[in-house]
Amino acid sequence: MNFSGIFARIVALIGAAALLWRRLQGAEQTPAWGNAPEIPQAKPQGAIPTLKMPSAQGWSEGQKPTAAPGLKVNAFARDLDHPRWINVLPNGDVLIAESNQIAGPPRSVFHYAMQATMRRARALGTSANRITLLRDRDGDGVAEGRGIFMENLSQPFGMALVGDTFYVGNTDGVVAFPYVAGADSITAEGRKLIAFKPSGHWTRSLLPSADQTKLYAGVGSLSNIAEAGMEVEEGRAAIYELDLARGTSRIFAGGLRNAVGMAWEPNTNVLWTVVNERDGLGDEVPPDYLTSVRDGGFYGWPYCYWGQTVDDRVPQDPAMVAKTITPDYALGGHTASLGLCWMPAGTLPGFPDGMVIGQHGSWNRSKLSGYAVVFIPFENGRPSGPARDILTGFLAPDESVSYGRPVGVTLGPDGSLLVADDVGDVIWRVTGA
Repeated sequence: MNFSGIFARIVALIGAAALLWRRLQGAEQTPAWGNAPEIPQAKPQGAIPTLKMPSAQGWSEGQKPTAAPGLKVNAFARDLDHPRWINVLPNGDVLIAESNQIAGPPRSVFHYAMQATMRRARALGTSANRITLLRDRDGDGVAEGRGIFMENLSQPFGMALVGDTFYVGNTDGVVAFPYVAGADSITAEGRKLIAFKPSGHWTRSLLPSADQTKLYAGVGSLSNIAEAGMEVEEGRAAIYELDLARGTSRIFAGGLRNAVGMAWEPNTNVLWTVVNERDGLGDEVPPDYLTSVRDGGFYGWPYCYWGQTVDDRVPQDPAMVAKTITPDYALGGHTASLGLCWMPAGTLPGFPDGMVIGQHGSWNRSKLSGYAVVFIPFENGRPSGPARDILTGFLAPDESVSYGRPVGVTLGPDGSLLVADDVGDVIWRVTGA
């Protein structure tokens, strides 16, 4: 075992003692979920925030996630390299962005400890920097065709095809490439549409507008609560709108600490996103959330959370707090809700219209949360009831190891649900039993 691994184990022991102490200070908090969540009072954790993360183990032979009653799951593709995001082309080709967070210089002893812990959990390491193409030629639900679609990218994540142009959300900006229908690969030089600051929350999700004239891009913050100042956060914690014909861009909505997955609610044509909230205030404080996104809207980061609840750790701007919009639906504290897609009624038996969410799982709470694929039902363009599980079983019962961690979710070319698992290195396929 190298020094980083030994250090991670020492950190885990120290963290376990801190967790025990915090548990002795009060009762376990009620999960903060739904339209009107009960959010406990914040308890700032100071210089030693909770640090708890399972070791990445992967799936053993024959093991797989647990599908909800009436559903079944199979591996659409295995042996990928940290698959994060999925895009399905009109011809049925399935594209997988393989990338990972890359460690920067540690800023403190705690930051080094966090990096060591993340390496053990496979949330930090080398990045494949490629997009892989998968094809299920015989329609049996397993991709037997595989090849490199693009390589030598810069932590690719979001992907979008508009007409004959393929867009990639690299960590440092959005790049456009010429695309020929049915092509096995793209090797042409790209054209950068917009540059983004890399590092920090590094993923850059993409979503075209319904009329294909605009492209939306999620850009997360550099830090937790702008602890290095707002100057380095300029242009971050936002969703951008790119006008593809004019070549212009603007911030569509701000104050979104880390907006990752985006999806359209098709009956109202409203943009929705899932957002990872701040750390260090307690197990359920504040919850990650699913929200509709208003043009010009501001959602609180870093000054406040879940509406206008002020974060006293942050130098305040009362005018920004006053204009903050309360999110629509809480998804539990620190669940790391990343993936998002709209799923029409009947796609999976027994499921109405709604949103599917890939919850990557927590690292900074005493009882782990997330590590699941969940469904939020919608009626009249709004969330309409409690969450339902689609896939669970990614985490060992004692929370010591993770077999997998779900990230991107989307509908497959055959109407199934596809889920990217970046610890199991698998794309899971969910259908009716």
